[in-house]
Amino acid sequence: MTRLQMLRSAGLTVEAMPARVDEDAVKRAMVSEGANPRDVADALADGKARKVAGKQGGLVLGCDQVLAFEGEVLSKPENVEDAKVQLLRLGGQRHMLFSSAVIYEDAKPVWRHVGVARMHMRAPSPGYLEDYLDRNWDSVRHSVGGYKVEEEGARLFTRIEGDQFTVLGMPLLEILSYLVLRGTLSA
Repeated sequence: MTRLQMLRSAGLTVEAMPARVDEDAVKRAMVSEGANPRDVADALADGKARKVAGKQGGLVLGCDQVLAFEGEVLSKPENVEDAKVQLLRLGGQRHMLFSSAVIYEDAKPVWRHVGVARMHMRAPSPGYLEDYLDRNWDSVRHSVGGYKVEEEGARLFTRIEGDQFTVLGMPLLEILSYLVLRGTLSA
């Protein structure tokens, strides 16, 4: 929903279509083969775009985001306890978010980009994390890091290197630049 809102706020007329890709299976297979987090993010976005593009013509955008920490690709926490353990693990450390976008035109890939954001997290106390998750679980339960920096999750960070759109899960500026260059959008 965040990605859809970003596109609409930028003045694009878009329709969301679920791709029904087994993201966990793709991620597990790639990680077991030693793929790096950037390639995992790209493959997930590509899989989504390809699946929808096979059903409809025109431009199709697929996006995904992967969190990498110490060379490991982390998944969305399954419950509050998993989120707390993950956030404690990330505390005081740097992790990276890879936000990938792939555009297909008439069932063929025509453009792709993976944006990177480096996230420097403070070391929050276990008590604060428990309270934070109690207050915010409904909102952050579908976020790969167990946080949303556009909400209270901003308090978890000391520094972010990268643009806000990449942090939110989509390299919007690069997508818009491509659409302007190809003449789809005016600027």
